[in-house]
Amino acid sequence: MRLLLDTATFIWSVTSPERLSKRAASAVEPEDVIAEVSAIPLSEIALKHSKKKLMLPKNIVQTGIADFKLRILPYTSAHAYQFLDLPIHHHDPFDRMIISQALAEDIPVVTSDSKFRLYRGLQVIW
Repeated sequence: MRLLLDTATFIWSVTSPERLSKRAASAVEPEDVIAEVSAIPLSEIALKHSKKKLMLPKNIVQTGIADFKLRILPYTSAHAYQFLDLPIHHHDPFDRMIISQALAEDIPVVTSDSKFRLYRGLQVIW
């Protein structure tokens, strides 16, 4: 089973795992789960870090990815085409790109963001 972590879930996993729900934390633990983080949150983290809105340096991001054995999901043209058809229930473009990836890949998203649940066909774990 594949799971896609949204930006906040990835950050909390690395910096404050106690903020994860029990369901979210246990969802990524089994050996047969392929936990993924999109290239999109990595860009969002880099942007916020450069603006000093988030103090999460590259080495901590890289260590978190390695420690949690996360696979990086690239953003592809199939994801962009899905994004074109996405209704605007959520106004954050980074989150909308993550949603489009999850829908295009048909994988659940691990997120605490209730707006993700507004998208038909998207499975949310929290």
